[in-house]
Order: sequence, then C-alpha cells, then structure tokens
Amino acid sequence: MSTHKIPGYGATLRTAKKLTEKAVPVVNRAVPGRMPDVEVILTNERGMVEAMAAAEVALAGALDRRTRDRAERDARKLAREIQARAIPRPDGSALIIINVDKHPTPAAYAVTIVHELTHAMQFSRKDVVERSVANARDAFGIERQSRRDAREHDRLLRQAEAEAYGYEHLANRIVPGAHA
Repeated sequence: MSTHKIPGYGATLRTAKKLTEKAVPVVNRAVPGRMPDVEVILTNERGMVEAMAAAEVALAGALDRRTRDRAERDARKLAREIQARAIPRPDGSALIIINVDKHPTPAAYAVTIVHELTHAMQFSRKDVVERSVANARDAFGIERQSRRDAREHDRLLRQAEAEAYGYEHLANRIVPGAHA
C-alpha cells in the first residue's frame, strides 16, 4: 500500500492500511476465487489518471507514445467519474487505485475496498486476465478482437460489476454501519 502524489496523508494511509488488512480475509472467504497479490495506491484524481494510464499501457503491452497519450485521455475522462479502479496485471497480480478525495469516512473507504478486492478476486478466475489484455489491445488499436469477443467481454464486465456491488454488504463487517 502506498500513496501517489498526495503528500501529508499519513493518517489516511494508516487508516486505509488497517481497513484493507481487515477487508482481505473477509473478501477472501466470501468471494469465489483466490486473492492475488494486490497493490493499493491512494491518490487524487490527477494521480489516478497517471496510474491508470500506466497500468493500462502495461496491460496492453504497448510502448509507443501515441498509445500512452490515448491511455491518458481515456483515463482523464474515467477518473472524473469513478472512486476507485482495479486493474489486472499480466503477471497475475492486481492494482487497486483509490481516489482519497472521494472517501471522506472510513465507512466509505470500506465499501470501496471490498468492491475493488472483489474485482481482484475475479481476476484470478479462468481467462479473465487474457480477456482484459485482449480488450486493452483492441481499445488501443494494437490487435483487433472480433465483435463477438467484444460483446462477450462487455457482458462479463457488467456481470462482474453486479457481483462486486452484491458483495459490498461485507463492508459492514469491517466498519460497523458501513453500507453502499
């Protein structure tokens, strides 16, 4: 667990670390799959853009400047709308990026960390990382995937998101009174 471009958030980092340590076994017991190695980064909106773009480019295996610029543009739009993001890594681990400015209370953080850890557990399931890599490569125009594969990926993403929302009630075990 670390921070990115947010100096002076030591107390927030310590609280987040404690809540994350409590959340991991709760999610690990409740959600099917296995918990991969997870790196959690606390940052602000600008830091989210940088971290998400770097992770997406690494996932796609792209090296050119055009792809990095496109990833930053896409991440900038997405960072305005979301509170956190879990991104699989090609090595089987997961990266969770959390915008601390959108989490004013430990309860709000608990709900988000349970949601994102659920996504991390989903990454350990069969073909999830491979589909994510193929989708990222398609999004950057590196390697096209069929329309059928793209629709299947979108359907599975919606299903995974619904599952993660369904497990948010587990945050109540970490911070009593936390709810989505």
